[in-house]
Amino acid sequence: MVTRSEIDEIIAWCERVKREKKLVATVERNPFGDRIMWMGMFPLIEIDRPKEVASKRNLVYDSTVRKLWKYMGFDWVEIIPDVQ
Repeated sequence: MVTRSEIDEIIAWCERVKREKKLVATVERNPFGDRIMWMGMFPLIEIDRPKEVASKRNLVYDSTVRKLWKYMGFDWVEIIPDVQ
């Protein structure tokens, strides 16, 4: 189950990494895989890499819209919280 607090925590981490590294785009190891069950499927998090060149196995964070994306089926879909 995906919660809003998990999404917010991942987005905050991505923003912090981007600010600290001062890079336009970066690829980082996923530090959430052991703690957040649904994040275990993503080996890496690609921060601000275009979805057209990002690996379909990784999570993509787009800071311009502050959203997380995963590849599912034949397209990129936004990760949204599950309805409770």
